[in-house]
Amino acid sequence: MNINSIYNVFFVGIGGIGMSAIARYFVALGKNVAGYDKTPSLITSDLEILGVEIHFEDDIKNIPISYLNKEKTLVIFTPAIPKNHSELAYFKENNFNVLKRAQVLGMISKNTFCLAVAGTHGKTTTSAILGHIMKSVNATSFLGGISENYNSNLLLGEDKIWVVEADEFDRSFLQLHPNIACITSMDADHLDIYKEATALEESFIAFSKQVSETLIIAKGLPIKGLTYAVNETADYMAFNMKIDSGKYIFDVKTPISEIKNIEFHLPGKHNVMNALAALAMANVYGISLEEIKKSLATFKGVKRRFTYKIKTPDFVLIDDYAHHPTEISAVENAIREIYPSEKVLVVFQPHLFSRTKDFAEDFAVSLSKFDEVLLLDIYAARELPIKGIDATWLLNKIENKNKKLTRKKTLLKDIQQSSAKVVAMLGAGDIGVMISDITNQILKSSKNEI
Repeated sequence: MNINSIYNVFFVGIGGIGMSAIARYFVALGKNVAGYDKTPSLITSDLEILGVEIHFEDDIKNIPISYLNKEKTLVIFTPAIPKNHSELAYFKENNFNVLKRAQVLGMISKNTFCLAVAGTHGKTTTSAILGHIMKSVNATSFLGGISENYNSNLLLGEDKIWVVEADEFDRSFLQLHPNIACITSMDADHLDIYKEATALEESFIAFSKQVSETLIIAKGLPIKGLTYAVNETADYMAFNMKIDSGKYIFDVKTPISEIKNIEFHLPGKHNVMNALAALAMANVYGISLEEIKKSLATFKGVKRRFTYKIKTPDFVLIDDYAHHPTEISAVENAIREIYPSEKVLVVFQPHLFSRTKDFAEDFAVSLSKFDEVLLLDIYAARELPIKGIDATWLLNKIENKNKKLTRKKTLLKDIQQSSAKVVAMLGAGDIGVMISDITNQILKSSKNEI
């Protein structure tokens, strides 16, 4: 397909983080862009400001007339869209050019030098760090989160070098053929798609074989490539790590060189690993260690990845996308490093009935590490309920005396009744929207008390 022949691009599920980045890209190319999403959000509002026409009711009559010309219209959809979606069905039945988001990324990245970040955890932060570093060579970056440095999930540059987050969901990353790639982790996830952890592993192995030049892997993964690790011997190794005024300072040894006193402001060993992965990829590409060091010192983070919503001497509220047991444990470890003597409350919204069922025991272990637990109902997303799998069932597995179910309408009250100084709100559902209101209410209450 020739992009130049396309006048209109219609997105089914335009409000998704990955979909919206591609929508922004086509706007920048001067294409007419429109789309559907289930609910309005900050992402859809920002797109509308750019001139994107968006509707929120699934009905063929809502599709703008100009987009019904199939010779001039490209339709892009996300796998999260249900199969009975009437607009998507219309486009397919009438033989429009209909592609998944990943297919589009694969297609338009073919003529670029592509750096891809894959992994069940860490890929969004790693790709955002890498995109920040690669701004020095005018790379275009498609991110799975909103970069705090640029307030965007699309970093526009020249179309010669691309940084792409490679998503394993629905085997989407197999549409990519990167020059340089990284795999951050291969923990079992998306078992509603893969069914077995071995199938997920096989998918990552298949992805690794599509890398044309250099593959970089977290040490310990069962794939051959350049390795990276913290305080372990590896091709790229971070060591002499210390915490000073909330930031990490560490040295890095590469296969041929060494650089000292790198400063990085994101908390947690897992984020040092993410920074190291990005450093390795940029260094393999040809960016100097000194230039990388400067970029790491100025990286501000990714929204909903250990984002401070409130940070005062008396109270801290942290927002994080963590929705897998490994990610929850990483957040807990990072909090303990920064606030070792403080009581910590976690508010968790499970995401997907299938994921809750598959990892229930691991969720229970990771959540039990906190001093207090508030558990919300399961966010269904793309799934129907599974009999017997609910928040009460998961709560009973958590070995913590200070645990209770909460509801959206009572969440603020439950948080305020806790004596915890540090509160972490975690999950991939609409808890990311809820926290904005919670933040405003807490700040308002604090002002009223003064």
